Amino acid sequence: MITGLDHIQLAAPPGTEDALRAYYADLLGMTEVPKPGALAARGGWWFEAGTARLHLGIEPDFRPSRKAHPGIRVQGIDAFAARLTAAGAAVTWDDDLPGHRRFYSLDPAGNRLEFLEPTHHG
Repeated sequence: MITGLDHIQLAAPPGTEDALRAYYADLLGMTEVPKPGALAARGGWWFEAGTARLHLGIEPDFRPSRKAHPGIRVQGIDAFAARLTAAGAAVTWDDDLPGHRRFYSLDPAGNRLEFLEPTHHG
C-alpha cells in the first residue's frame, strides 16, 4: 500500500551544477542534503524543504519535458512568485485548479515546476 511520496527525481544537463544549486538552495530556500557515499559518486544533488524532497541527477542527453513537473506546495504564493520574478525567473499563473492558486516556472535547466497554495485552510 502506498503511504506517501518519498521524493521527485529531475534531470539536468552537465554544466548546470552551479546554476541549479543556486536556484534550489538560494532562491527556493531548499536545504542541500548529502547523498550517501555510493550514490554521491554518481553526481547530482538532493534538496529538502518541509516534506518536499527533490533529487537532481545529471543526464548527458537531457531534454526538459514540456508537461511533466512536480507540484510543490508553498505558503505565501504571491511573495514566492515575486521572489522568483525578482531573480529573473519567469512566472506563469494558471487559475484552472479549483481550490488552489498556482503558477509555473522553469529551473535553470528548463525543468517545469508547479508551485501551488490551497485557497481553503483547514
